[in-house]
Amino acid sequence: MTPLDHASDTPAHLGPRADWADHLDADMKAVLDALSDLRPQAIETLTPEEARRQPTLADGAMEVLRQKKLDRKDDGIATRDFTIPGPGGELKARLYGMQVETTTDAAAQVPVVVYFHGGGFVIANLDVYDASPRALAAKTGCIVVSCDYRLAPEHPFPAAHDDAFAAYKWVVQNAASFGGDPQKIAVLGESAGGNLACNVSIRARDEGLTAPLVQVLVYPVAQIDMNTESYVDYATAKPLNKTMMQWFVQHYLGGPEGASDPRINLVAANLAGLPHTCILNAEIDPLRDDGAKLEEALKVADVKVDRHLYSGVTHEFFGMGAVVHKANKAEDHAAHELKKAFGLGLVFI
Repeated sequence: MTPLDHASDTPAHLGPRADWADHLDADMKAVLDALSDLRPQAIETLTPEEARRQPTLADGAMEVLRQKKLDRKDDGIATRDFTIPGPGGELKARLYGMQVETTTDAAAQVPVVVYFHGGGFVIANLDVYDASPRALAAKTGCIVVSCDYRLAPEHPFPAAHDDAFAAYKWVVQNAASFGGDPQKIAVLGESAGGNLACNVSIRARDEGLTAPLVQVLVYPVAQIDMNTESYVDYATAKPLNKTMMQWFVQHYLGGPEGASDPRINLVAANLAGLPHTCILNAEIDPLRDDGAKLEEALKVADVKVDRHLYSGVTHEFFGMGAVVHKANKAEDHAAHELKKAFGLGLVFI
């Protein structure tokens, strides 16, 4: 397979694949091994508070960077932290870009990508998911606004969804205040954040707000069936497994009943009129088939969509381009789609 795979999904198996780790690319395995050395506990056995303190795959990637004596942040990207008013209080946000200061020159305004991190609506924050918006800002020259949201179970469904839309609306209305072009906005999210990004597009359509020009959904949570081929095959995979997903659902939705809401079960939502969509999936990931099902639902809704499946990598690989080759290619593809939508020079992929 090429690094950028338009691949058929792996065949069905009768149960969890015990050999999933044998199919890892060497650089992906190095990150997982580094995480294992940090001795994380199984998140599904912990309380949310305990889970938030566990080492993450991002920590594994940072350890590989240290071993290779690389400096991920030597990229020319400036950042600025600020807050956005949300329906339940102030929301943390972080600007990434070559330009993060106010400008009154409309000609100098640059496109904006609104980014939502993953974590199953229960764990993670702006710091855990720092690498992805940083890479996107460096590869596109755009401003990226990484938006936090309230976490469950303290703030159950639909708190994160309401916060995500509030953050997007604020960015649209205030983009010019930090040098962004309010007419050139995109959304991008990973995992739970991919679900949030798609919901932002749906709600912007429904409420007549400026729509994103493109949405990039990285291994998004998109449907409710936990018996798909990828959920079966990778039920015991790392860093994400089926039991963890059940844990996330329980804490955010209170149980499986809430999962049928179209904001979670995106394949049953009204997807008509959404912007061009790029879906990026990892092969070794329970959520792989969520992306495939969402691709088909978008096609039925007559939405332009393309999906790319990366072999040999796992959930959370995106953003690890400094140490994982396929992650770098996936970041390049996301940057290509963003720049194409914004009418900028394209990234070679």
